[in-house]
Amino acid sequence: MRITFGADDAGVLPVAVERRLVELGHDVRVIGPPAGGEQEWAEVGELVGRDVASGAADLGVVACWTGTGVSIAANKVPGVRAALCLDGETARLARRYNHANVLALSMRSSSEEVAREIVTAFLEGVDGDDPFDHRNVARLAGMDGTAAG
Repeated sequence: MRITFGADDAGVLPVAVERRLVELGHDVRVIGPPAGGEQEWAEVGELVGRDVASGAADLGVVACWTGTGVSIAANKVPGVRAALCLDGETARLARRYNHANVLALSMRSSSEEVAREIVTAFLEGVDGDDPFDHRNVARLAGMDGTAAG
């Protein structure tokens, strides 16, 4: 799977997340600052979101200190459904019920171990087939003028 991963900081957690994505066998594109640097979280969220919305990536993963900023930025891109998840089960359910296509992580709230668990659950999750959820995802697509995914 093609995954675009972005973080606004080149710290320990982003390195662990990138490593996990590669371990799982995914083709990973990284957006973010050089070692020791930083990049604006709004730009990171937007760039990852654009990759997902354009089809350049199948899914995206974003991270910032709280996870909130990058999720807000990614969700501004039409067609993106970013979910801030603090545990694996929420990540799995975000895929199933909400058809989330971008995972947002909090560097403040997630240890390396928990982040690896969240990423794994998100990527192993699948979009559910419940008609109720499909109607809601279609409604979201109507809000931003895109086709439901």
